[in-house]
Amino acid sequence: MNLIERAGDALTAREVYDIWRIRDAVFAVEQQCDEPDVDGIDLLPTCSHLWLADEQGITSYLRTFTDSGVRKVGRVATRVDARGHGQSSRLVRAVLERWGHEEIRLGAQAYLHHWYAGFGFVRDGANYQEAGIEHVPMIRPAS
Repeated sequence: MNLIERAGDALTAREVYDIWRIRDAVFAVEQQCDEPDVDGIDLLPTCSHLWLADEQGITSYLRTFTDSGVRKVGRVATRVDARGHGQSSRLVRAVLERWGHEEIRLGAQAYLHHWYAGFGFVRDGANYQEAGIEHVPMIRPAS
């Protein structure tokens, strides 16, 4: 599977649809998040979308963007039938290859705290609720 990376302002309508489709399936349907997914960030030129896909569509996805000069990672989602094959790990490693020289922040779902720690992220505060799910603020210092 090829890794695809696209800036928010370069996405096609089809790509936006496919991205929102996987995020809707994972966050709205499966995890029953209680906050809107569309937040005004996806189409910004400072937002990069990374994903892997097969003939059925996107299998694993994440986005990264800068906010007030700080790189953030979020919306990490993998299709149910594609889990357990290292696809999300491949995407996180791609982020670290491209932007690992910068400080990177993310809000990890609490049950994934140790998974992100494997990439060098460390806790950066108390747990908090977002979209009805417990999260851990995490940071990876610039390398």
